[in-house]
Amino acid sequence: MSVIKVAPLEHIRRERSSIKWTRFPADVLPLFVAEMDYPLAPEIIATLVERVQASDTGYLDGPGPLAPAFATFARDRWGWVVDPSHVHLATDVSVGIVEALRLAVPPGGRVAITPPVYPPFYELVEEALATVIETPLIEHGDTWLFDFAALERSFAFGIDAFLLCNPHNPHGIVWAPGTLEELARLAAHYDVFVISDEIHAPLTYPGATFTPFAPVALAAGARAVTVTSASKGWNIAGLKCAIVVAADDATNELLGRLPEEVACRTSILGLHANIAAFGCTDWLDNAIDQIVANDLLLSELLREHLPAVIYHRPRASYLAWMDLRHVGLGDNPYQRILDDARVALNSGESFGLGGQGFARLNLACSPDTLREAVARIAALVARVAAAPTVTAA
Repeated sequence: MSVIKVAPLEHIRRERSSIKWTRFPADVLPLFVAEMDYPLAPEIIATLVERVQASDTGYLDGPGPLAPAFATFARDRWGWVVDPSHVHLATDVSVGIVEALRLAVPPGGRVAITPPVYPPFYELVEEALATVIETPLIEHGDTWLFDFAALERSFAFGIDAFLLCNPHNPHGIVWAPGTLEELARLAAHYDVFVISDEIHAPLTYPGATFTPFAPVALAAGARAVTVTSASKGWNIAGLKCAIVVAADDATNELLGRLPEEVACRTSILGLHANIAAFGCTDWLDNAIDQIVANDLLLSELLREHLPAVIYHRPRASYLAWMDLRHVGLGDNPYQRILDDARVALNSGESFGLGGQGFARLNLACSPDTLREAVARIAALVARVAAAPTVTAA
């Protein structure tokens, strides 16, 4: 494994201007938004410099060479045979989801989601002038499951589309093939259009097997699209480029009605960065190894210093979902940790039903940052536990 060197936080804070480094004061450890502290892959940097030096900064009207680049990556990584003609361009994954919803769901339609889930899902459904229908995941031991009985009741009552998070954010769940097959069966039976957000799929851990939803949907006769990007796996979200992949010919015809502006508003630099990213898997594998090592470190640190925290360890991505309901920090531990420990996490409440009392932490940082974050939170918990209890007279 080649180690990706992470600069000290002070250096990163001076060099970078994204929200991870500007939203909070300098004394706050930023472990919230899904950005890596790692430097970009050299191949991506070289590609961006080359394109700028060539003055290649104009408009796009389609995926061009990105389609075969992604198809090659998907085939080699997951055994998914992607027809490049089924690949369409979008500004980012959120835009791809909204535009797919606009094509597949009538105004006022119903879109099912399974919270706790990526918070923007709520906003994206509203942006598409549809209504969110929540069917929460079931907490089962150290994992979470789809409530298929509740999903089928919801589908039977009338659902136009389902937003699948695959792998699931914030938990890092890599859905089993059988789970996706059952979802596809229900979607086909009740004619529910499935939009699968697979942005975290490249970050699947060794020992886990990621299953793309599109071929499962095709086999079941379900209508589906996959929306994805290199943005999370290679830390290039700000370069603004994503793809929407049709699972079948009829859905591909539907995507042919995407407004021209969806591609035109995509960054040409983002497109070339995505092409470079899908070709540099060595960097990706090194990043995953470091994330997996941090996952293990966090588990050990919590066991030693914060044993009341229940850590739902991920099998993909660099997002750690922690149950803080039993540490004594009240109903909103996120805010207490931010205010009094100076560590910025993501509040579990923002992920919808089932998220209260939880928080999400970013693992794509240096081990020392994790150690400092746990030390600060543990010190806060100890102070709270030692504080005298005030009783009513």
